[in-house]
Amino acid sequence: MSAQRLGPAPSTEQDCLTESAAWAYMVRCADGSLYSGWTNDLARRLKAHKTGRGGARYTHSKGAVKLAYAERCADKSAALRREAALKKLDKARKESLAAAWEARNTITIRQAALADAPAVNELYGWYVTHSTATFQYRVPTVEEQRQSMASAMAAAPFLLAEDASGRLCGYACAHPWRTREAFSWDVELTVYCAWDCIGQGVGHRLYDTLIPALREQGYCNAIALVAHPNPESEAFHKALGFRKAATEPRTGYKFGRWLDLQYWWLDLRPGDAAPEPVRLPEFPAE
Repeated sequence: MSAQRLGPAPSTEQDCLTESAAWAYMVRCADGSLYSGWTNDLARRLKAHKTGRGGARYTHSKGAVKLAYAERCADKSAALRREAALKKLDKARKESLAAAWEARNTITIRQAALADAPAVNELYGWYVTHSTATFQYRVPTVEEQRQSMASAMAAAPFLLAEDASGRLCGYACAHPWRTREAFSWDVELTVYCAWDCIGQGVGHRLYDTLIPALREQGYCNAIALVAHPNPESEAFHKALGFRKAATEPRTGYKFGRWLDLQYWWLDLRPGDAAPEPVRLPEFPAE
């Protein structure tokens, strides 16, 4: 009697690798002043400062803020000590730190090459093992990532965001939405930022470059699939003009819980007129 064939085992809560994070940071207020603080969730804390909901009274009273400096620390205690040290610095020293940080973290956007597959795979692999942003259980091999990149690059730009040292801080690309001809004007978007770059504007920079390029190619619709709950990603896409079009309830199971899948839709070329054929890259590295 043959052995019973089974599908994959469900991902458990223990499968999620934890990543301790603590940050000391400075934000620049509308009047030019610098506020120092600490957090274990940089993106969420920046949003609180910007919206005035849950941020410090000082930043709320001074108006809009922008991240001016961020330093990853070993744990909460180290972040608190570093925050205290930052608060004791004079204005000139704070400005010097902010200027050096800005120079190191200046982002350059460029087209990917297949040789970038190892770096892209390492960045994406973090989300496989730490996050429900992707429903994948296993980190792909570099060769699998290379093949996926080649497929995407044959249809649209595959963009990388790098800092001044050449470190990969994020990437964004577009895949064909469906294989049949009638879907030729639709693309599925993907964007991932290095986990320690979340909240620093990298994703916006990537989409601000990718979306106009897709529109120029002749694509008409862009769709982003977002696991729910993921309030940060939902707010990100809403701010860029996407609208929530549909929800698949309880459709993915990862890290010991069921997740919904939301469809976020962006009309690249609104209207009912017949579209022109999409201009595809002549070769993957275009």
